[in-house]
Amino acid sequence: MTDRFLEYIEVEKRYSPHTVTSYRKDLTDFSAFLLKTESHQDFTKVDKKIIKNFMTELSLSGISKRSINRKLSSLRSFFLFLLKIDEVKVSPLESIHSLKFFAEKQIPFSEEEMLELESIEGKPKTGSFLKELIIETLYQTGMRRAELTGLLFDNVDFSKKEIMVTGKGNKSRIIPVSEKLIKGFEQYLPTRKPLKTDEAYFFVSKKGEKLNDKFVYSAVNSYLGLVTSKSKKSPHILRHSFATHVLENGAEISKLKKLMGHSSLASTQVYTTANIEQLKKVFNNAHPRAIKNVDYEN
Repeated sequence: MTDRFLEYIEVEKRYSPHTVTSYRKDLTDFSAFLLKTESHQDFTKVDKKIIKNFMTELSLSGISKRSINRKLSSLRSFFLFLLKIDEVKVSPLESIHSLKFFAEKQIPFSEEEMLELESIEGKPKTGSFLKELIIETLYQTGMRRAELTGLLFDNVDFSKKEIMVTGKGNKSRIIPVSEKLIKGFEQYLPTRKPLKTDEAYFFVSKKGEKLNDKFVYSAVNSYLGLVTSKSKKSPHILRHSFATHVLENGAEISKLKKLMGHSSLASTQVYTTANIEQLKKVFNNAHPRAIKNVDYEN
């Protein structure tokens, strides 16, 4: 049943390979739990109690609430599929709620930090040009990590200075890129020697293979560590920084929504909260009431 489900989300729902891999791992983990605690792997016998026991074991093993919720989401989709094909009559997750947690605040890098990073890139101590190009691409486009590793060579248009990115739900969007980034791409081309199996991808490793997520994360984390002491130094923070800086420099939120590949404006509005201090500064420097420091009598 799991194979049918994975084929369904890959072929019919057209989920990304990264998402399919995540679903496969979550279902494998749950299957192992079933075998260990119930001595079977029959999904039709799963009930609410088993799901709760699974959540408890995950929690006791130190798995974060965010990760537990992701596994619940995978199971929820899987059992909805089983409902769809009449393998079960009711989903055991029907009344199971996601765990509540306070998400860690995502603090974007400042423009000053990104300029400092730019000033040290290219020096011998920093290392790989490919890693530098990855960081510049993530920051200048706001792409997700999976979108960067999945970027196709044919989807980079050098003459128009734009790239076509395939995001969540297999939806494509066009992102304009700077002259500087295009030059970086052109400088990278002579060093790009892909294996035949991975030649479709724009970014490949020294071995000629499609870049993996771990390589991208490590590159971002190590380079950003040169200019900041912030604990979060991930590709997603670069995406967050891109959105924040674009908004701070006057972009309309509806336009940013398209660049980010968000399906709803609510997802994009999250980035407006990062601009409160900037807005306060603008108000204090520009609004006539703030400038005059008017006091009101009671």
